Amino acid sequence: MPIPHTDVMPALDFDTLTTPHERDRPTADPLLPPVDELPASASQPEAVCRRVRDELMLDGNARLNLATFVTTWMEPQARELMAETAEKNLADRAEYPQITAMEERCVRMLARLWHAPRPAEVRGCSTTGSSEAAMLGGLALKRRWQDRRRAQGRDTERPNIVMGSNVQVGWKKFANYFEVEPRYVPMEPGRYHLTPDTLTAYCDDNTIGVVAVLGSTFDGSYEPVADICLALDGYQAATGTDIPVHVDGASGAMVAPFLDPGLMWDFQLERVASINTSGHKYGHVFPGLGWALWRDAEALPDDLVFEVDYLGGSSPSFTLNFSRPGAHVVAQYYSFLRYGFEGLRDLAARSRTTARALADRIAAIAPYELVTDGSELPAFAFRVAPGTEGLTVFDVSHAMRARGWHLPAYTFPAPCQDVSVLRVVVRTGFTAELAGMFVADLTEVTRRLHTDRLSPSLS
Repeated sequence: MPIPHTDVMPALDFDTLTTPHERDRPTADPLLPPVDELPASASQPEAVCRRVRDELMLDGNARLNLATFVTTWMEPQARELMAETAEKNLADRAEYPQITAMEERCVRMLARLWHAPRPAEVRGCSTTGSSEAAMLGGLALKRRWQDRRRAQGRDTERPNIVMGSNVQVGWKKFANYFEVEPRYVPMEPGRYHLTPDTLTAYCDDNTIGVVAVLGSTFDGSYEPVADICLALDGYQAATGTDIPVHVDGASGAMVAPFLDPGLMWDFQLERVASINTSGHKYGHVFPGLGWALWRDAEALPDDLVFEVDYLGGSSPSFTLNFSRPGAHVVAQYYSFLRYGFEGLRDLAARSRTTARALADRIAAIAPYELVTDGSELPAFAFRVAPGTEGLTVFDVSHAMRARGWHLPAYTFPAPCQDVSVLRVVVRTGFTAELAGMFVADLTEVTRRLHTDRLSPSLS
């Protein structure tokens, strides 16, 4: 029977729209197993939300996660702005020109914060995080090297990049995915990051750049960017090879400008071609958001930037992906306006003060000793003193998890693989009360583990 034609569309309330299939279906089994295949039909939104929420209760508490550098607390107003713009696609710049303008303003703010000599000439963009930002920085280094080699009539087949073995995994991905030989300068006992006295031995005419890390994920320490640049100045004077520096400031580039104003690490150094940071770390934005900035147009070759016009209008694009939420850029713009320089300095200072106080307290708990003390990034590493019997950092990490704390334990890269540490990262939202409870739990866990391991068996 034909369906009668009508020109009148029924009114739909999309806030309460349901279908006959959307019933909270009864089940013969009161114990519902996890679902790993697509259900045959739809269910009531309330029932599904409840089920998903119940499962998420088994995840750890993000505020007690001392492993991550990522932001786990934001003000309610920032959360509201993110919720209100969650559906807006940053790639659709013609449709959302104000979010595009906010991104451009954030780039200019960062350019001035990082002492760009000509902020108007800085090129930059937001990314999904520091890994993407690092890859974009690496691609620009590689393309500049290739262009220079072609102009000299030389091959472009064997590029390499020099970095400490402590680099974050994003750089290892860059080298793997984009076919650049990674040259890792190894750690040494007591030296756990890149230093100028070791790096030039790994450089040659095929080196596209050196990565200097402002805030190592292993121990929170800063690499000496100015001294690294000075060593490369000497290398250029001796060999004629000009090697640019990319600063991976995933965490430190949003700490050092506020707490270490005398530290030379950014665009004040002429050899620094590009910098990345994570808005979702000490930029106080939920994941994922990163930023990549280049000193000028010369540092970012034009042929890496695409003009996109099929969404309406024309806009440049230099990203590894395309569509992504604009909400994070809105949140970053909010945090910059909300806190300003003084407010961001205060937040960073509170975190560093808490980190240093925690480090001092932990150093007083036998048998721990500090590897770093939180005086650079608001993060530090500590270990069980060598020669301690019956206790490892992995035992401590496991026992602290039972109290709800995620305290990471790991070993350093070779040849320092005999150094195993625990790391504490202090972020906004980690209050003095939480810090006190952490120290109390660590003290009790350590006492209990030590007693249990040293006591004779009762069996």
